[in-house]
Amino acid sequence: MWRVSLLWMAAALAAQGPRYGLGRAPSPEEVRALDITIPPDGTGLHPGSGSAVQGREIYERRCARCHGNKGEGGDNEAIAGGQGSLKTPKPLKTVGSYWPHATTLWDYIRRAMPFKEPGLLTPDQAYAVSAYVLYLNGIIGDTDRLDASTLPKVRMPNREGFVPDPRPDTGKARRKRAPQ
Repeated sequence: MWRVSLLWMAAALAAQGPRYGLGRAPSPEEVRALDITIPPDGTGLHPGSGSAVQGREIYERRCARCHGNKGEGGDNEAIAGGQGSLKTPKPLKTVGSYWPHATTLWDYIRRAMPFKEPGLLTPDQAYAVSAYVLYLNGIIGDTDRLDASTLPKVRMPNREGFVPDPRPDTGKARRKRAPQ
């Protein structure tokens, strides 16, 4: 089985070579542009801010069809509710019950939502929608403002529900990068 995988990988790499005229190595600028993951401490969060009051209208227009009017699920999974369900026979993994860091929510909304138009939302809109989703989960109040300073401080209900990965090639040691 692994030989088949290696053969496919070799074929894919060969197709990217100059012999076939396909592909090229990305420039350092292109790599940096794609290196946009926001870690739990909020490093790299964009300037801007928003509250649940502001996020409600955006959510209703851009998110409710897929995630339900109150985050209960629609065409896609629920993003609200489920607190206390993880240890039950039918756990409901939502932002409020499962996700350990609020920065992950902002990062995901900013890069991947709305589903058919990923990256459409401005940083302010991403903060506002994040605030609304956190509000739907009872984590923040409707007028609490989220920004690069306050978002990493949001205490998620399942923050301690994950075990750190002890492998040396993961986690904080891996995130430290050489100066560019």
